[in-house]
Amino acid sequence: MNKKLITLAVAAALAAPAAAMADATLYGKINMSIDYVQTDANALAYGPGQITYTGQNAIPDNRAISPTVVAPVYGRLYPVTSGQKYYGWDLNSNERSSRLGVKGSEDLGNGLKAIYQIEFGVELSNPPNSDNIGSGSSGSYITMRNSFVGLAGNWGTFVVGRHDTPLKMSTAKLDLFEDTLADYNWTVGFHDVRANNAIAYVSPTWMGLQFAGAIIPTGGATALGIPDNSNTSIASAYSLAAIYSNGPFYASVAYENLGKKNFDALNGPVLGNYLGVPGWGNADAWSYWRAGLGILDWNGFTLDGIYESHQHFLGAPTQANVQMWQVQGGYAFGNNMLKGMYGRTDAQNCVGAGYLDNLGGVAGPRNGVMCGPMAQNLSIASGDGYTPYYANNKNYSSWAVGLDHNFSKRTKVYLLYTATDSKVPEAGWNGLSLGMSHSF
Repeated sequence: MNKKLITLAVAAALAAPAAAMADATLYGKINMSIDYVQTDANALAYGPGQITYTGQNAIPDNRAISPTVVAPVYGRLYPVTSGQKYYGWDLNSNERSSRLGVKGSEDLGNGLKAIYQIEFGVELSNPPNSDNIGSGSSGSYITMRNSFVGLAGNWGTFVVGRHDTPLKMSTAKLDLFEDTLADYNWTVGFHDVRANNAIAYVSPTWMGLQFAGAIIPTGGATALGIPDNSNTSIASAYSLAAIYSNGPFYASVAYENLGKKNFDALNGPVLGNYLGVPGWGNADAWSYWRAGLGILDWNGFTLDGIYESHQHFLGAPTQANVQMWQVQGGYAFGNNMLKGMYGRTDAQNCVGAGYLDNLGGVAGPRNGVMCGPMAQNLSIASGDGYTPYYANNKNYSSWAVGLDHNFSKRTKVYLLYTATDSKVPEAGWNGLSLGMSHSF
């Protein structure tokens, strides 16, 4: 965009009457960290980040499923191949959720108001040779976060747009390491979704109890981002949650379902079976539920636990169940909090997400998730022109300790150490992180 146009737009906004801006709030969060991360040879596919495919062949042994990744973390540093260790420094070695947004409301009378929010995620540090923050390149981009319009009243809140699902919302308060290297999405692997298309309702609170539900229209596509004109449902995916919060006591239970139509693209082109593997049958619905329980800030003490169970992970028809849990605890004294966590993830044998063609390129969805963040014993099965791959998954554990110091309600610094220990040989990773966050 022309810099003069940007200048004029900013000047116009600053010159607008105060009354016009009265119900709009500009807000944001800046979170930066200096990290030292060590990833072992086979940890790259499920270390503190995500796979970046480059069309390489899979490795036919006990290494990570793919190929070439950006190590050791999401969209950061330099590409290295699976089977190669990486020990080194970085800024924001996984997502830190820095953001900028505007939100507000308009009183419509009779207890009804219109609400709105537009929020952007902003990556504040760039990988090498990528200085254009709006380029969309890995590790350097602006993304959409929760952005919606809706109505609110004494009957509850109704919103339409991009939003966290109720399952994700149900345990957001229980992650003491949120938006850090030890975030439970990056360590244990809890599955949180921010739905692109959400129609959601959140009830008012009755004696501490609240309910939330959301349906997700498909728009002729799948959950994996593959066009599918036959996927026409208004509720191809849905999410439900019940939350109890009263004083220090907190409890939640939630359920989420991605219907089988979302995984039709994984049915192989030869026999119609999942990934083309004979005898596996067609894709099934991927469903999972989560329960959380905690005592929060009771005389300075916090203790909570989360359990999550998956069935038919990524739509695999059989042998694709995953269980994960985590316990966290903290003690606040003065402006400080000392905290720690321990978690485990266990997976049954399951099919992976994709297949290789005979030329060695990756076909189908390229998310690289193999029934959670761990994979072992890569197996190959052939079929007319395609080579499906799947993995025998084991379990791994993760832990972290940290110290927060709050300069104010809006500004804090933190120091933490986190590590994972996998049953897969040389597949652990660990990291030390020193960070600072400021909200406005």
